[in-house]
Amino acid sequence: MNATLDTDVYRSSIVWDMTLPWIGFGRPELRPAVLPRLKACGYTCVSLTMATDEESLEATTQAIAHERAHILSRPDLYVLVETTDDVRRAKAQDKLAVAMHFQGTNALARNLHMVEAYYRLGIRHMLMAYNQKNAVGDGCHELTDAGLSRFGRDLVAEMNRVGMLVDVSHTGYRTSMDVIAASTQPVVFTHSNPKALWDHPRNITNDQAKASAATGGVVGVNGVGIFMGDNDASTEALYRLVAYYRDLIGAEHVGLGVDFSFDTESIIRKARSSAAQYPSGGGYDKELAFVQPEQVADLANLLLRRGFSAREVEGILGENWLRVTSQVWKALP
Repeated sequence: MNATLDTDVYRSSIVWDMTLPWIGFGRPELRPAVLPRLKACGYTCVSLTMATDEESLEATTQAIAHERAHILSRPDLYVLVETTDDVRRAKAQDKLAVAMHFQGTNALARNLHMVEAYYRLGIRHMLMAYNQKNAVGDGCHELTDAGLSRFGRDLVAEMNRVGMLVDVSHTGYRTSMDVIAASTQPVVFTHSNPKALWDHPRNITNDQAKASAATGGVVGVNGVGIFMGDNDASTEALYRLVAYYRDLIGAEHVGLGVDFSFDTESIIRKARSSAAQYPSGGGYDKELAFVQPEQVADLANLLLRRGFSAREVEGILGENWLRVTSQVWKALP
């Protein structure tokens, strides 16, 4: 397949990255350059992390208000995502669609009514526990492997009712499997790699990936080098992850959650200063490598050259996220 055809497939596709660390993950003064860079790379939609399990309810609501105001103030550049139609509209109008999510549930302050409140503010997916134990269950780096709590079961039901997509990245094995069993809607891993290819506690087992796919969910490949291999953030390593998941669960259940860091130095300092959240032995003390946004187009070309169909590539780039969000997200009265 020639380079022109490769480029045409990428340019015509909806390119949707479900995970861009944002609040709490880097110096604010560096953020203004990030979204224009993604747009220049051909992205159609990106989802911003607006809170982890470290942010309070007050800080989170203020951050959401600030980000909404910024996005809405530039209608020439951005589309604030509330429905999947907003993503399609952004593609048609050559704009960047911006969605929002949480990596953790502590910003709820154990108040289930906050699920709908946050949904109305634009939060469209939320993962259950960020590495450590919280009120919902255990994270992937916790010493125990306890399952979903009673509060967690009620939370999954409320997210299903409201239409917020349930994410079990960063979540402990048993808790993630309990969530998948409890949910009546598709459950996703927005940014989690296969443990079978690289045995890191942050990665997931084959049965976790299969269980997500069985709900109709999508597993997004993660672009952090220590989760891809020996701190390997090459396009070849990214290809291996996609190819593995295609063979395991089908191309229709594979997506992108690149987890790009726009401030590597801050991420490394954060990891080194929080041993409980980022335990020693996990490789967090390295000069971490990250897949760069420009590599996504290279990945698409590589997939096509190695036998993936154009339809499969379109799905992996973004159509699979469109399918699952179309099924889960709701228009609230």
